[in-house]
Amino acid sequence: MSGAETDDNPVMIGAPPRTRRQALVKAAWIVIWFGYLAGPIESLAGGGLSPAHEALGWVGFPTFVAVYFALVFRHMAHRPMPSGALRAAVVLLTALAVLLSWTLGPNWLVLFTFVSVAVAVTQPFRTSRWAIPALTAVLVLLGTRYPDVRTYLFAYALPCLLSGFAMVGVQHLIRTTQELRAARQEVARLAANEERLRLARDLHDLLGHSLSLITLKSELAGRMLPDRPDDAARQVADIERVSRQALVDVREAVTGYRRPRIAVELAGVRAALRTAGITAAVDPALDDEHRGLAADEESALAWALREAVTNVVRHSGARRCELLLTEEWEADERRYLCLAVIDDGIGPPRGGGHDGNGLTGLRERLALADGRLETGPAPRGRGFALRAYVPLAAPAPSPPAARPVPEPLPDQA
Repeated sequence: MSGAETDDNPVMIGAPPRTRRQALVKAAWIVIWFGYLAGPIESLAGGGLSPAHEALGWVGFPTFVAVYFALVFRHMAHRPMPSGALRAAVVLLTALAVLLSWTLGPNWLVLFTFVSVAVAVTQPFRTSRWAIPALTAVLVLLGTRYPDVRTYLFAYALPCLLSGFAMVGVQHLIRTTQELRAARQEVARLAANEERLRLARDLHDLLGHSLSLITLKSELAGRMLPDRPDDAARQVADIERVSRQALVDVREAVTGYRRPRIAVELAGVRAALRTAGITAAVDPALDDEHRGLAADEESALAWALREAVTNVVRHSGARRCELLLTEEWEADERRYLCLAVIDDGIGPPRGGGHDGNGLTGLRERLALADGRLETGPAPRGRGFALRAYVPLAAPAPSPPAARPVPEPLPDQA
């Protein structure tokens, strides 16, 4: 799933929240910045304002927060306001920041930081690139009304400027993530179309000649009957032979298409773990080609990978799953390729008999490939570990280096 939450994307960058938990995580990343509003809140709660200014603060402050929340949360949910209402909301935020900062004191200058963030989030870069410096300049001008202007310059102006442009960068990251996700979906669609075309082309190459020959011999046999029954019988026998061979060719082709491969299974495994919210730690060796690994052995490892991860997703309750691929030498001097799937879930059941139908079938499949299956507790004491071994073909011996031919000694006088 493209928008699934992972450790690499904990706030669902570029994707709307799909569950209550994801919405709460996104909201937390927004609400945490409201700690900057401690100054205005303290100003209102302190009681040092005149009744008119206090009334202005209690009306203007909730209005500012409500408009800001409406802008940011609607943008987060990919339901932005119409362009006219959006501009009006940004203008209202700016006006409230100017009015409250001018009348209620320097603590209210922090509101410009939130206006800067709102502009960065909701406006295109061609607007925000000048609007953010302009807001910072207005903040500095308002700060000159109060003593010790340098304090407000560093305490409010720099966060206003830097937060605004930081959010511009975040928006660019979100757009890039969305484009990358769309590109991945397009690549997957094109790959599926290419596979369909390849299957159609291969079936045409396999069956085109055979079916044409069957049609031709059927017509010929029909013309031979009833005057030449022996010749017609020979044509029918040829038709049977050709049709049987065509059936064999189709079965071999379909078997080749259905043969699982590690690379294909790895893509499905990553998607399954991501959908289940399980962090996948994948050994880069799984993405490489493995010399000496025959087709049957690769198929057995691919089945092992599929079965192991299916069990992790369904039964383990794990939060993390490691996929490792290593070469090992056994005592009989044979090389084996070992696929290890290790999770941090509930582990194997007590009693030792933890092979279900899936693991039993997998053990038999590996045995057919001259391999073996090992299962048990994870090395760290929590979780389940599955290791599938298949033999690797011995590397071809390198040709012996040619021995230099000694030059003949000169004749002795």
